[in-house]
Amino acid sequence: MINRDSDEGASRAEASESRNPTGAEALLGSLKRNGIDYVFSNAGTDFPPIIEAIATLEADQRPEMVLVPHETAGVAMAHGHYLVTGRAQGVMVHVNVGLANCAMGIINAASDDIPVVMMSGRTPITERGRPGGRMTPIQYGQEMYDQTSLVRDVTKFNYEMRYPEQGESLPTRAVALANSAPCGPVYLSLPREPLMEQIPAGLEEATPQQPSSLPHPDPAAIGQLAAWLAQAANPLILCQRSDTEGRAASALAVLSERHGIAVAEPFLVRNVLPGDHPMLIGNDPKAAIANADLVIVLDSGVPWIEAAHRPGSGTRVVHIGPDPQFRRMPVRGYRTDLAIQADPAAALHALAAALGAPDEAVEKRRRAIAAQSAERRAKADEVAQSGATSPMSGEWLSKCVSDIMDQDAVAFSELGLVPGAMSAKGPNRIFNNPHSGGLGWGFPAALGAQLADRDRLVIACIGDGSYMFANPVACHQIAEALELPVLVIIKNNGIWNAVRRAVIGSYPDGAAARANTVPLTSLQPAPDYLMVAAASRAHTERVLDGADLPGALARAVEVIRSERRQAVLDVAVALSDRH
Repeated sequence: MINRDSDEGASRAEASESRNPTGAEALLGSLKRNGIDYVFSNAGTDFPPIIEAIATLEADQRPEMVLVPHETAGVAMAHGHYLVTGRAQGVMVHVNVGLANCAMGIINAASDDIPVVMMSGRTPITERGRPGGRMTPIQYGQEMYDQTSLVRDVTKFNYEMRYPEQGESLPTRAVALANSAPCGPVYLSLPREPLMEQIPAGLEEATPQQPSSLPHPDPAAIGQLAAWLAQAANPLILCQRSDTEGRAASALAVLSERHGIAVAEPFLVRNVLPGDHPMLIGNDPKAAIANADLVIVLDSGVPWIEAAHRPGSGTRVVHIGPDPQFRRMPVRGYRTDLAIQADPAAALHALAAALGAPDEAVEKRRRAIAAQSAERRAKADEVAQSGATSPMSGEWLSKCVSDIMDQDAVAFSELGLVPGAMSAKGPNRIFNNPHSGGLGWGFPAALGAQLADRDRLVIACIGDGSYMFANPVACHQIAEALELPVLVIIKNNGIWNAVRRAVIGSYPDGAAARANTVPLTSLQPAPDYLMVAAASRAHTERVLDGADLPGALARAVEVIRSERRQAVLDVAVALSDRH
């Protein structure tokens, strides 16, 4: 019997030994050496050197190239993969048109400090005389004066490859910068000519580069904060996310309980404390801030809304994070009495060391906060239970989703879940869409997380409008092709409810609020979303009554566990003026 794989591998090895590597081969090899496991790819006519390099290199010499039938899905998959692994991934698309489709996903990644190595082809620069020069009309129509301008404002680093030998050095620098705090996306533009050219003989290999070490806090600033905490009667910590390893979450859980400090998670993007932590008082910034005399803002870009929740003039406000000033935000006017640039976990550990032993006043405060936390959880459960109606409430949907989540399960929510109605088992179990709000993120982000761990229960709970934005035909095809048994829950209220709520909030007595339907918000007539999912052989079920939801969820999870295929529920949910 002929071993064709062995013969093909030998042929590839012989071919590569007879010549120097091309720029494309160097690029893929460097991505692999720098920790990029997957490159989510949507190919075009600029890809021949990349595809030839894929066929030339052995599988262990390059990242796994994952075909995605739409670019926005690729960026969100890289985003979701990072959230559950802490490892940056790559995305590679077709010239300016592919990059344009990726721009929204890169905006989301930048907002959430997610390291993504974004790459796109660049229309060939030359018309004749060089390998890779222009051969088709489209290569004239797709050229731009400044293709990088599509993502320059939301990337930490960008560069256009000019020589084949840069295939080794550019990914090295790009990955190091992407992974340096605060993390974020980077971009490489890849013309065909340097990808196709061979690296000149005799050049030294590119030197390795490591991400910057995490910043540690100024001891004097920590001392000042410890003194303020000792004076405070009602200190408060506001947080919206933890690191992917949960280091800050672990430190916060210990510090807050030992020293009786209330914790709230307004506008969370990644939950920090477990739902039953005694110091967690909820997600409402207004209620949390009301009596606080010291507010510690822990790596939170939007801790409250200035027009609605602003702390009193006598309240001290401290911001802690890798970039506590959030320089990427042009307008951010939050009061800052002290800004501590530091890795949040390092800052919390330093603060714990600087604080003295808790006294009786701290113990009394701890008991009061724990009682408040327990009362909040009981009230949330009561509200959720009352919503098991037809159509059901968002709180009931969220509680039922929480109930099926085991210790390792994660849920990606895009205008879908109400975190206050859930009880997360630990940090980084609930991922909300970034504050940038680029829709279509939740479903493919869940696919990226599922790719990282096929046995974990991964849930995408998304609004019906967000489901449309996710290019569901492409996402369901990816789920089937890659055998990703994700659970998708479509929160179907038949309307752009966020837009409706914004209109009513701005003009509560206006003509639009008095209309039967607020203009530009209806999603009727609704398509049959389940037919879209069924086209990719998903398990599907429609749920109209809240009483039927637990059973439908159990059936969906059973399909995921036993048949290893995706499941989709279309769930009718009542309109809400709160979420």
